[in-house]
Amino acid sequence: MLLFQPPTTTVVNSIDRYYHEFLEILPRIALGIFVIIAGVLIAQLITNIYKRRILKKANDPLMARFLAQAIKIILILISIMIALEVAGLSGIAAGILTAAGGAAIILGFAFQDIGKNFLAGIILAFNRPFRINDTIKIDTMFGKVKALNFRYTHIKTTDGRDIYIPNSDVLTKPVENYTADGFFRLEFVVGIGYENDIEKAKLLIRQVLANNKNIIQDEAHESFVIEDELAASTINLKVFFWINTIDYRVTSSVLRGLVIKEVKEALAINGFNLPADITELKLYSTEEDIPLKLRKDPRDLLENNK
Repeated sequence: MLLFQPPTTTVVNSIDRYYHEFLEILPRIALGIFVIIAGVLIAQLITNIYKRRILKKANDPLMARFLAQAIKIILILISIMIALEVAGLSGIAAGILTAAGGAAIILGFAFQDIGKNFLAGIILAFNRPFRINDTIKIDTMFGKVKALNFRYTHIKTTDGRDIYIPNSDVLTKPVENYTADGFFRLEFVVGIGYENDIEKAKLLIRQVLANNKNIIQDEAHESFVIEDELAASTINLKVFFWINTIDYRVTSSVLRGLVIKEVKEALAINGFNLPADITELKLYSTEEDIPLKLRKDPRDLLENNK
């Protein structure tokens, strides 16, 4: 025969039962908390040792930082799973993982751009077309790589500006690396008169290039001169030469200007004409006079008045 118990007695009995069950599993919960704390401390210790001994010596800092964070996260997750097992709560581990996955999806939609850049940073950690101190161009942004992070790439332009490029742009847009193999070819055009000897001019320019110690001279990086254009007043010669790109700003700007100066002086000393561009004026049938007015040099007028 079942005896009817008042609601108050039922509640008290339930609380008493849950209290005793809690006291039974309390040591395991405390041990689980201890395991989590110990796991976090051990993960932090291992990460710090990794950063001190490996990160500073790594050739690829982005990959090194990625591995450091990955090791830390994996160790913490392992400690949490062990703690749940020790506390007798292994059954809720699957629920926690499911909830974490759902939260990750929600956060992914909420912070889509940040997540996209972070994932691009992870991909670039394994496969990246440049390194620290490389000179690169992404879209219209040109400069030297100063830092690599999971969200952005930091470059410094030749005029001193700091630009932070989202990694999603680095991953999806064409990247030009000017220092990947340490060599870069420069070029410029010089015009000589039609009456000058083209072959002698080319020979003279090649001699100027050969005498410059800052220009790379080997079988794979040969300097040469070609006829480029028959212009209005000049025969244009295009000059090609290779430089070392350890310091791209200096070698590409300063050295190029120096070579142009040396070529110009050598051509002038050896009697080559360097004509200026000719401006052509046309007189159409609707115009009676040439749209040009000539006047004397003011200096001639001053001399006549003396």
